[in-house]
Amino acid sequence: MNINDLTKNYQKKNIPDIRVGDTVRISFKITEGNKTRVQPFEGLVIATKHGKGLDGSVKVRRVSGGIGVERTFPLHSPLIVKFEKIKSYSPRQAKLYFVRDLVGKKRQKVKELKDYVMWEESASEEELAKIETEKAKEAEAKAQAKEEKAKELEEKFEQAVASHLEEKSEEEK
Repeated sequence: MNINDLTKNYQKKNIPDIRVGDTVRISFKITEGNKTRVQPFEGLVIATKHGKGLDGSVKVRRVSGGIGVERTFPLHSPLIVKFEKIKSYSPRQAKLYFVRDLVGKKRQKVKELKDYVMWEESASEEELAKIETEKAKEAEAKAQAKEEKAKELEEKFEQAVASHLEEKSEEEK
């Protein structure tokens, strides 16, 4: 058995052509407790490593609140749901680590090319639908619990009013 045959089982199909200088939006799944949600991360690709192979990764940088945030995404991770290529640059360097030191207009050295491409995993749609149904079930359960609590409070209120009226009628006698 060849190592390529083994790795094909774990690779995603149709990996997009993401290069250094592209502005991408990567949607990935985050699990917090028992809830799962999809969160996008949009930024400039400053480095790629190991191509499209099983160990291939992309380093994406964005500035959030005046602070530079970098994150490395493995291309074949099961947590990645969608890649969107928003803009494209054609830089002269293979790694754009110098961007860390640049601010404002100095960062925009090369003319942008509008090149929108999207890649989405087919199984991700099913998972997103599953997440949405779970959210709907939770909301329905909360609404039902709220309704039951409202009925219970209404019954208590009616009992309190009835007992108050009984006490008033006893005091009048």
